[in-house]
Amino acid sequence: MAAITAVGAYAPRFRITAEAFADAWGHFQASGISEKAVPAADEDALTMGYEAATRALEAADLTGDAIDWLGFASSRPPVAEEDLTARLGAMLAVNEATTRHVFTGSTRAGTRALWAGIDAVDTDETTTGLVVAADAPRGEPDSELDHAAGAAGAAFVLEASGPADIADRAEYSLPYPGTRFRNTGEEETQGLGVTQYDRQAFTETIGGAVAALESDSSDDLEPAAAAIQAPNGKLPYRAAGAAGVGTDEIQAAATVHKLGDLGAASVPVSLASALADGHESILAVSFGSGAGADALVLESDGSVPTQIDLDANTDTNGEDDEQTLSYAEYLRQRGVVTAGPPSGGGAYVSVPSWRRSIPQRYRLEAGRCPECGALAFPPEGACDDCGSLVEYETVTLANRGRIEAVTTISQGGAPPEFAPQQSQAGDYAAAIVELPVADSAGTEAGDETVSLPAMGTDAAPDAFAVDDEIETTIRRIYTQEGVTRYGFKVRPTA
Repeated sequence: MAAITAVGAYAPRFRITAEAFADAWGHFQASGISEKAVPAADEDALTMGYEAATRALEAADLTGDAIDWLGFASSRPPVAEEDLTARLGAMLAVNEATTRHVFTGSTRAGTRALWAGIDAVDTDETTTGLVVAADAPRGEPDSELDHAAGAAGAAFVLEASGPADIADRAEYSLPYPGTRFRNTGEEETQGLGVTQYDRQAFTETIGGAVAALESDSSDDLEPAAAAIQAPNGKLPYRAAGAAGVGTDEIQAAATVHKLGDLGAASVPVSLASALADGHESILAVSFGSGAGADALVLESDGSVPTQIDLDANTDTNGEDDEQTLSYAEYLRQRGVVTAGPPSGGGAYVSVPSWRRSIPQRYRLEAGRCPECGALAFPPEGACDDCGSLVEYETVTLANRGRIEAVTTISQGGAPPEFAPQQSQAGDYAAAIVELPVADSAGTEAGDETVSLPAMGTDAAPDAFAVDDEIETTIRRIYTQEGVTRYGFKVRPTA
């Protein structure tokens, strides 16, 4: 079958501890979880998937145009009905004709995407696939599911051969309705909470998938690490016997204790972590309520290129920069206790107008005037230098630069369209940044630079200062007419 040739993984910088939940509610229901990752106000499954995918591509030394097959998986995509691979592909500069698939509706979606990617590469050995899984589950307040709910993403480059072979795979399914579900139109995932019923569904389907592996795989399976679906920090270990592994092997790949329940990204993130740690034999088993399971056996030489960013951010001095939230701050980042949008329309930008700016907002495409050679961002209208009305030549900017000027936008200072997000996230930096022209690999290619405005993210406003180095990422900008606009923001380079 196919092989994994590069891996990327990402988790948000914010964390909330079990103690913070216990202080707020008097108890904490997520067994085995000491803290969990929390998406920032401008993050969702799509932006986390982008973060993981860019890391995987960089680890593989590939650009988006090398991808022939793209899959995106999430049990909670930011929109219920839209092909998000169109946006994700544009963010990654994937060719418009690339085959794309979205997988959702279950915490099994991540391995379903990996399964489909394997089929695509197995069918045509010239295919290069990119599988992206990202999730941020959400339950009703004070429910076991919400106490456990974390956030992260992982991405895998698939090719016909490479350092981590998919040696075997199998699936298994039985009807277990009510184990975990979200009805149409509902925001929170829920379950019946029948412990024995849930546990039986989990262990029986996982055991069935492992037993369905080829006999020489299942009978002699002795993996160094086992990436098992983790709705909480105890249930994977209860399935150890059914999966034919020990608790040490599960512990070797576990990310749930520090990141929480990652939904459809649970097994992909644990698998990414196990590959990054150099484990040479890995069993990965997902579970999706309903119920079904996928089992995959990987054999690695321990040298898979990886870029894994699952720890809390570090500051510019390389020291730990703790981003631990109180429970009130946690609710605020999630938009539970924030004020509604202010009165007044703000700056209206139609969706067609916004779409025309996607090359600039996603891929930092500037323009060069063919008459005088001056650079423009955005590349529209008359040239500022010579006044010519021209069709600009496309020039791509590097994703690293420096700050030329910066200020802080405080409460009440943001334009109305940005106010709801500021109400969640608090003060933010607004900067003028200088980005150099990039070469074909996306790195700085000379002395030419362009100055442009940008919002800050991933750090408090006082972390941005003139002449500091920054890098770009893609985040939520604001939502208007029900459509979320995504675009580049800047953050300090650590």
